[in-house]
Amino acid sequence: MIRIRQKRWDDIILDTVIYLSLIFLIIVTLYPFLNTLAISFNDAVDSSRGGIHLWPRKFTLYNYETLLTRNQIYHATLVSVGRTILSTVFCTFSTAMVAYTISRKEFVFRRLISFIYVLTMYIDGGLVPTYFLMRSLGLTNSFWVYVLPGLVSAFNLIVIRTYIAGLSDSFIESARIDGAGEFTIFLRIILPLCKPVLATIALFVAVDNWNAWFDTFLYNSANPQLSTLQYELMKVLQSANTMSGSLLQALSRAAAGTTNTVTPRAIRATMTVIVSVPIVVVYPFLQKYFVHGLTLGGIKE
Repeated sequence: MIRIRQKRWDDIILDTVIYLSLIFLIIVTLYPFLNTLAISFNDAVDSSRGGIHLWPRKFTLYNYETLLTRNQIYHATLVSVGRTILSTVFCTFSTAMVAYTISRKEFVFRRLISFIYVLTMYIDGGLVPTYFLMRSLGLTNSFWVYVLPGLVSAFNLIVIRTYIAGLSDSFIESARIDGAGEFTIFLRIILPLCKPVLATIALFVAVDNWNAWFDTFLYNSANPQLSTLQYELMKVLQSANTMSGSLLQALSRAAAGTTNTVTPRAIRATMTVIVSVPIVVVYPFLQKYFVHGLTLGGIKE
């Protein structure tokens, strides 16, 4: 009886430690985002005085008005959305197709192709040669420079190949006995079984493309119609640095009451909230695949 009671107290202490640790991790994780959200809704000059934690001290929408009243922002958002959707679909599908090919033991050149892809993770052609390559391919000043160069990622390829290699060969053998071809096997058997890893890779690709701006700067900066949201927000941040001048000048203008003003810190916080909202909205729909993960598609023989 004493041992049972002692065991129950040990369980209570262990559960308490676990819950307190989880609560601490939640606070540490959420606080930076909530603080950034509060700064984005707070008056820029007032935020520069410090003391903003979880709630704005002087609520204002001027920071968002400064960004969202720019007409180019909406067009750049459409370009970013289109780029993210197309890149996610094409990259995930093409990477999975190559991963399935090199995961087959009967494919003679699977080791060679895998080695070539892995080699690209360590050897890079450099910025200037890459630019000349894109220009020679006619991808500069083109929307497809956002999609085509990243169709197959070496890292994503290894992840998907490893997942496919862990599936039982009974699925493929049964399909072949029934007369199914390789493409049919890939579409109707491999892809459904790979939903967890494909959802994970799709999220990685979507986040990378949504946050990308440097390729816009390199290849499409001369064409405003191909500008992306991240690139436009980067330009807004640069203009905020110029517009605000120094913090003392911003404070003096606000004290005089002549005009509203923004600071780089406020614009940066507002930008962070704007670009994070789509990812925060999409992530819950993909989270269930992370939970099921490797247990999906298992078979007992």
